[in-house]
This record gives sequence, C-alpha cells and structure tokens, in this order.
Amino acid sequence: MTKTIDNNGLQLTTLAGGCFWCIEGAFTQVQGIHSAISGYMGGHTDNPSYEEICTGKSGHAEVVQLNFDAAIISYQEVLEIFFTLHDPTQLNRQGNDIGSQYRSAIFCHDEEQQHIAKKIIKEMIAAKMFEQDIVTQVCPIEVFYSGEKYHQNYVNNNPESQYCQAVVSPKLAKFRKTFIDKLK
Repeated sequence: MTKTIDNNGLQLTTLAGGCFWCIEGAFTQVQGIHSAISGYMGGHTDNPSYEEICTGKSGHAEVVQLNFDAAIISYQEVLEIFFTLHDPTQLNRQGNDIGSQYRSAIFCHDEEQQHIAKKIIKEMIAAKMFEQDIVTQVCPIEVFYSGEKYHQNYVNNNPESQYCQAVVSPKLAKFRKTFIDKLK
C-alpha cells in the first residue's frame, strides 16, 4: 500500500457498504468531500459491467471512491459516517440487496488508513455498538473501476425512482439529521 494523495493534497478512500447510490448520495453532501465516484472493486473480472456485478460472479463489490480534504474532514470522521450509512453486521447484503457485491468493506489506500479502520472496528466491538458481529472487511486497495455514467450522482439525478424513494431517501434523511454540522 502506498499513500494516495493527489497534487492538491486531497486523500482517497474507497468504501463498500451495500448499494453505492446510498453511500455516494450521503457523501456528496459532506463538507470536505470533493468527489464521490460510484464503481467496483475487489473482484477478479477486468473492466466489469454493472450487469456482471449484479450476478455476483465478478467478485467485485459496489464501492464509492471518495476524494477528500483531510484538513476539513478526517479519515476517522469519514469512517464514522460510513458506519452509520449501512449495517456492518450483514454479511454479503444490505437489507433486501443480497450478494457479495453488497458486502461491507474498507479498501485502504495506505497503512495509516488500515490502522484507523481496524482501530474504529475494535472500538465499536468493545463498546458493543451492534448485537451481531461486525463483518466489515479491511482490505488493501485494488483496481478501481468507475461505474457506468448513469450510476454517477444517481440519487440527485433520479429522486423519483422507486428504489430512491423507498430505500435511499429515508437513509439520507436520517443521515442529514445525524450529521447536520458536517453538511455543505
């Protein structure tokens, strides 16, 4: 793993927490997040399509790659938000979305991210924040494949879709109440 900081001093992290639309929809509203790109990571298929991801056979998870300014929002704060956006105790699923593509995973871009991710999980376990075991994987970064154009900024572009109305909107409403001080 090598530290991933771009020319502007922004850091990168890649998170999998079920459907990428929910994760992306929340993080695009957070101060210090410069971009949130939906895509795929963690599998064995090169340049996978959404259709291949949906079969579960590619091995990839739906992820969101965040470009963030650590002077405004720390990596730990990013992960704290991440853990409120999904259920890290559900193995290979989030609610009715079932399959390894919906797993909970943190793809670490460097050793510091790995240390922080493991520390936060250990603290949540010690605090007994969840009744079930946390199954979030902490993995080294792999090749990131950007999702198709229509997946980018999906929630803002498709607020009337049934999935957004039934699943994403309630999660985002709860998120906004919880993190009002972190919103743009």
